[in-house]
Amino acid sequence: MTATLERATAYRWRWPALFVILAAEVMDLIDAMITQIAAPTIQKEIGGSAGLIQWLVSGYTLAMAVGLITGGRLGDLYGRKRMFVIGALGFTVASLLCGVSMSPEMLIGSRVLQGLFGAVMIPQGLGLIREMFPPEEIGKAFGLFGPVMTISSVGGPVLAGWLVDADLFGTGWRMIFLINLPIGVAAVLAALRFLPEFRLSNATRLDLGGMVLVSAAAFLLIFPLIQGQEAGWPAWTFACMAGSVVMFALFGAYEARRQRSGKDPLVTPGLFRERAFTGGLVAGLSFFTGMIGLSLVFTLYVQEGLHFSPLKAGLASLPQAVGGVVGFGIAMALVAKLGRTLLQLGTLVMAAGAGVLGLTIHLAGLDIDAWQLAPGLALVGIGMGLTMAPFFDIVLAGVEPHESGSASGTLTAIQQLGGALGAALLGTLFFHLLTSRWSFGEAMQAMVAVEIGLLLLTCALSFLLPRHAREEPSH
Repeated sequence: MTATLERATAYRWRWPALFVILAAEVMDLIDAMITQIAAPTIQKEIGGSAGLIQWLVSGYTLAMAVGLITGGRLGDLYGRKRMFVIGALGFTVASLLCGVSMSPEMLIGSRVLQGLFGAVMIPQGLGLIREMFPPEEIGKAFGLFGPVMTISSVGGPVLAGWLVDADLFGTGWRMIFLINLPIGVAAVLAALRFLPEFRLSNATRLDLGGMVLVSAAAFLLIFPLIQGQEAGWPAWTFACMAGSVVMFALFGAYEARRQRSGKDPLVTPGLFRERAFTGGLVAGLSFFTGMIGLSLVFTLYVQEGLHFSPLKAGLASLPQAVGGVVGFGIAMALVAKLGRTLLQLGTLVMAAGAGVLGLTIHLAGLDIDAWQLAPGLALVGIGMGLTMAPFFDIVLAGVEPHESGSASGTLTAIQQLGGALGAALLGTLFFHLLTSRWSFGEAMQAMVAVEIGLLLLTCALSFLLPRHAREEPSH
């Protein structure tokens, strides 16, 4: 089947195929988080500067951000099954390269490869689900993503900590990457057996020029933020950041010219004339920058400042993950009624939790244990679940239905870019404060204050969003 799947008879192997897609999601979700727990150990064993810790997160998410917009179109052009298999195989090989890396440079390069192949793999699964399942089963199929994401978010940090501490077969931190090998090989073999082929006959051509411009713009922003601290902020760091602004402007002009000439742009320029969507992008950038950045520096704080083992650090983060599950569950019951108000409540609850966390650190100093951190982290998690549950649907309600595909890809890329920016920005500020003779506790409190500011900005920007998500037409 290369054109479409018959709707009259649902695809026979749709449920086994769904579990193949979910396995790929698990690899991606866990790999996005595990290096935060393992990063201090990796740096001590493989060498490298503090920037290595930031690049382990930023390299992956930045590559994912610039690749996601194009990843879906690759499936439309060359077949979703084919691109899923290529993405999963590449992701597995990149995981092996991470696991055998002998230098910081090789490890960072392998993480970038992971992100790029992940950006090829992940979009194919969502498209395949819509083709494999009849309308009455699509909701049930997508409903399985919630539990899978929950298990990954709760278990990922603990698994990473346990693997590092267990030192299985003498591999130490390398096992957090090597564990992908059996999962990845199984996913590739199962994909070859169970996934159907699907390719659009009217697929849009790739905008390689746009991808090069936006990749360069993002790199020119993230690279000096991470490397500038160690280099002493020479003139080239500020020149790079100024160049990033120029490159983003060139990208916008290039996309507009491409659309005027009748070609398909990487990002539809008309989206940015929608106030609600533009506000949603800035709100998303602010939210995910703070969320990922705080998560990274918290891991450094508990391991380097409080001397928690990797496993204890993973367990210390559990209240936030569990709180996220609780918040998400509450949000599902209230989202239809509250709409964007739920998102605003979520950011305020998250800010309150961050405040409790900062106050706890201030009062307890370095004489603090994981259970004392739990209340603030749990509140942060609940607020995070309340915010994220309605966020994407409400932001996308601000665009026309025919633009939703491009808007969705752009919004997901902004989420990943926010993660890269958060690791770069908050990580750099955290290390700068430590080198300026601030204690770990004082530096962590400052990061909490930055996160509260970003959450309040997100809350303020949310007033630009539609009040409710767009209702789906009934089947």
